[in-house]
Amino acid sequence: MNPGPHRKHKTESQQSSQPGTAANAAAGNSSMEVKEETLGGAVERVTFHSEESGFCVLKVKVRGQRELVTVTGRAATISPGEYIDCKGVWFNDKNYGLQFKSNHLSVVPPSTLEGIEKYLGSGMIKGIGPHFAKKLVKAFGEKVFEVIEETPQRMTELPGIGKTRKDMVVKGWAEQKAIREIMVFLQSYGVGTSRAVRIYKTYGHQAIAKVSENPYRLALDIHGIGFKTADTIAQKLGIPHDSLIRAEAGVRHVLQELSGEGHCACEFQNLIDKSAELLGIDTELTATAIDTEVKAGNIIEEEIEGERIFYLRNLHRAEVGAAESLARLTAGSPPWAELDVEAAIPWVEEKAGIKLSESQKRAIDLAVKKKVLVITGGPGVGKTTLVKSILKIISAKSARVLLCAPTGRAAKRLAESTGMEAKTIHRLLEFDPKMFGFKRNQHNPLEADILVVDEASMIDITLMNQLLAAVPNNAALLLVGDVDQLPSVGPGAVLADIIASDVIPVVRLTEIFRQAATSKIIVNAHRINEGEMPLNQEKEKEEELSDFYFVAAENPDVISERIMQAVCERIPKRFGLDPIKDIQVLTPMNRGGLGSRSLNIELQKRLNKDKGPKVSKYGWSYGAGDKVIQTVNNYDKEVFNGDIGTITSIDPEESELLIEFDGREVKYEFSELDEVSLAYAASIHKSQGSEYPAVVIPLATQHYMMLERNLLYTGVTRGKKLVVVVGQPRALAMAVKNKRSATRLTALAHRLRQISTSTDN
Repeated sequence: MNPGPHRKHKTESQQSSQPGTAANAAAGNSSMEVKEETLGGAVERVTFHSEESGFCVLKVKVRGQRELVTVTGRAATISPGEYIDCKGVWFNDKNYGLQFKSNHLSVVPPSTLEGIEKYLGSGMIKGIGPHFAKKLVKAFGEKVFEVIEETPQRMTELPGIGKTRKDMVVKGWAEQKAIREIMVFLQSYGVGTSRAVRIYKTYGHQAIAKVSENPYRLALDIHGIGFKTADTIAQKLGIPHDSLIRAEAGVRHVLQELSGEGHCACEFQNLIDKSAELLGIDTELTATAIDTEVKAGNIIEEEIEGERIFYLRNLHRAEVGAAESLARLTAGSPPWAELDVEAAIPWVEEKAGIKLSESQKRAIDLAVKKKVLVITGGPGVGKTTLVKSILKIISAKSARVLLCAPTGRAAKRLAESTGMEAKTIHRLLEFDPKMFGFKRNQHNPLEADILVVDEASMIDITLMNQLLAAVPNNAALLLVGDVDQLPSVGPGAVLADIIASDVIPVVRLTEIFRQAATSKIIVNAHRINEGEMPLNQEKEKEEELSDFYFVAAENPDVISERIMQAVCERIPKRFGLDPIKDIQVLTPMNRGGLGSRSLNIELQKRLNKDKGPKVSKYGWSYGAGDKVIQTVNNYDKEVFNGDIGTITSIDPEESELLIEFDGREVKYEFSELDEVSLAYAASIHKSQGSEYPAVVIPLATQHYMMLERNLLYTGVTRGKKLVVVVGQPRALAMAVKNKRSATRLTALAHRLRQISTSTDN
């Protein structure tokens, strides 16, 4: 069904009599033959609608019936006020009572004024909420659909509707028509419809034509649609199981999946085997598909250390580019190379009122003499003090300094610790949404004598390539990070590869400073990193509060309940911390009873009692006050994967809400809410680069696939004032002992060594 010109609708179902069959169903008379009936009526309420499967539970006003009838069935999209025609049977559900179970449900626009108002006011069209729906129906009656489609200028005759709102309504109406067409099209091929809005925004009115021509493009172009969904559509469109186009798409999908696991490339035999297994085809066709993709330039083949490996084109370009930029930047000497380090060190110690360790002094010497330097080490080893000292010395020579970090929180922390301005990498490089690229690049480099990059372990190969390309030849580069933390969410292991190459000078700080050594968080983080069990506060005496606790619990149900108690009651009471703003639950996994999804639903129920308007989208329900996390980069909004914010308001009239990220309010349309999810609990991977006053970590043996040392270490080092690990002692021991973290297939270290060798020769 598409929203379109109003038309009267009358069917036999409006006269159909329900009581006889309904009575039999209610009586549970199974001996009688269940007869299929038709039923029609206006949708009063959408009790439930899955945007994935289309399954819905509706409250329907049927002519001649006093009470609303519960109808279940499937519809690509459904709104209150619409009229439904359905065929099905009456069914007495033991939990929910009498229902009409529809096996075929069709939807048409409403025909009554009441239905039209309900339909327009449902929030489905941006610019029309309940208030303006009432105005439009009062003014134009049954012809309101015609007015919107054919003479929209007439809407401006009404108070409160100017040109801007009129244009918004016209655009929203056209989009809704196209989106509904896509939804119906997708559902006809047995595919969920929750991504229809994204498909429309990517392909516009050509969506159905483009998907029909090559459904596999969906997996490449649309966030949230994978190869399997595209393959389902392709098979229903009649594309053969053993077609070359399918094999090519499968090969690309395998490389894409591997990049999601952090790999930049894949070995030949592994790519052949994985693709053949995924597609259910022979290896000969897979090899042909790989060859075709290489010839087309979509995949790049290289031989590295005797092994044939294959890259997606963009990842190959990024890895080669990053290696070349690092080699370029190491050449020559910084402008301050002649600086007297022996005099500078006591000078900076006196200025800052500090005493530098021997390793910090060696680092300052290297920073003065070398153009590229890596500083790595765990918490409490003096990385911040060292960076501040280097910057103080170099700034005394009037050097132009730029500071950046991958996330907003990390940049904010860097600015606070150095007293200098720091930006996210995206802001530093001046992302331009119109050209979907950075204004700062090799042709328009940054204006700096030194660039300091914090939290460098978080940066994937693609972003690092873009950042390094924008650093001018004469500038120095200081990379700071903790190489023992989890590697970047995106592909590559950039910091680890740079260190492993032995081409770039590296300072590894290991000495925990006396003041930091009083923190159990810091002591235990280092113990975990060295494979030792953390020390625990044995007795919880009120006068002896610790900053690290391990709370033993024997099974997942007990772990879950203790987490709820800790977040909602115990920590706020004992430590005076806000359960929403200050406490972050970090879990190893997204799924399962202790996964972020399940914990979020329970924490939302307990922590957000706001009674204001709610919006349900993409499997989540949101209200004002909810804590949310951005799950993809949105360059237009300047909000990035892992950013945490709070919903400040919801506007059903405009079908939009506001989310505050670090003091900045960002507007989201309801259709864009697939970019966020609740964030009372988040995965440890998503927490990289962030710090929270208090962190609560569940650990259970059911997480065994994820129980790795660097994961636990990363989670523990996110806590600033308090870390509480709640879990099974065996799970904690597994995490501490397990250092099996899979090596990512990358070649950055190899490329750096190769360039260095050729330069030396």
